[in-house]
Order: sequence, then C-alpha cells, then structure tokens
Amino acid sequence: MPDSADMDKVLSTLESAVRELPEPIVTAMRDASSWAILVTTLLSLRTRDVVTEVVARDLLAEAPRPEDMLRLGQDAIAERIHRVGFFNTKAATLRRVAAIILEEHGGQVPDTLESLLALPGVGRKTANLVLIHGFDKPGICVDTHVHRISNRLGFVATKTADETEFALREVLPAKWWMKINAILVTWGQHVCLPRRPHCTRCPVAETCPRIGVPKTP
Repeated sequence: MPDSADMDKVLSTLESAVRELPEPIVTAMRDASSWAILVTTLLSLRTRDVVTEVVARDLLAEAPRPEDMLRLGQDAIAERIHRVGFFNTKAATLRRVAAIILEEHGGQVPDTLESLLALPGVGRKTANLVLIHGFDKPGICVDTHVHRISNRLGFVATKTADETEFALREVLPAKWWMKINAILVTWGQHVCLPRRPHCTRCPVAETCPRIGVPKTP
C-alpha cells in the first residue's frame, strides 16, 4: 500500500490531468446552495450527467427551496424529472426530504453527517458530497469511480464503497479528503473506465499496480 507521499504524488498528477476534462455535474455545482447540491445528487443516481444537469436545473428553477418542492406535489415532480432513472421513486424521495427539512430543520439542509444520513434516500456518498460542497466541511465522498480507482491504485483493498471511505479516512492525507471525489470521478468517467481503462493515456500508469485490471486493457 502506498505511503502518503506516494498518494500525494499520484493525486497531484491526476489533479493536473483532469483540468482538461469536463467536470461531473455534482462537482460543477460546488458553488450552488446546499439544497441544490442535495437535489442534484439525489437525481444523479443511475442517470447520465448530461440528463441530470438539464433536469436538475429545470426542477430547481421551480423549486429553489424545500417549501417549493413540497408545494409542487409528487406527481408534478415526477412529470418534471421523468428523464432521470427511477423518476417516480426519486419524486417521492424529494418530497419526503423536503418535508423533513421543513419540519425538523427549520427549512435548512442539515450540516452534519448524522442528520443528512437520516434523510430518505441519502447514503454516505450523498451526505459527504453535501457536506463538502454545501458547507465546506471535511468529508470523503466515495462513489463507484472513487471505489474502483482507489483499489486499482492500491490505496485501499476493499469490497464496497463504504469500506473504501472508512479505509481512506485512515490513510489518505487530509489535503485530499475534499478533492478526491472530483479528481477520481472525472478520471473514471473519461480515462480509468470500469472495463477497458485507457492506461496508455494515464500519466500515472508506470507506477499504478493496476489491481484488478486485465493485462491487456
């Protein structure tokens, strides 16, 4: 397993490389409100970024606050987000989340991991992302890309995204906690693909152990 200096070198290299690539939608919204980040992240599950971006923008134009979302009603929400995956389930979730935020948090998105995880449909990935971009609080947001690439690089040896988050909390230098998601999601979407990674285009290929990657990617 690489030490902190090795991790720092790898992530610094990849951070420079991803500047030439399009940002994931949830990362691009880093300056949005915590409510907008929460809504967009909930919509993004099993949905392509290009669709999430359009749907989230249109929905948030009508529901910029939790009370607006609640006022729309579930059927109206579902109609507006029908292009995303599982739109009926997500419509119900968004309405329940809005109701809880209004009833239990005074209309403000909560700013603790525990409170965010108590919201319907919010897992550790979403909760950490809202903390990082919505409140500038430290967290490690692990999705499928971060999980996959962290294991390929040998940063961790884990089987699930949650395990990866907890393992990274033990070994990852603090300066990368809030940035690793933006870096590895972008890299995972464009270069370090799930099945056929473009290792010949990777600036850290010479030192990457390529754990779990076929010898001829």
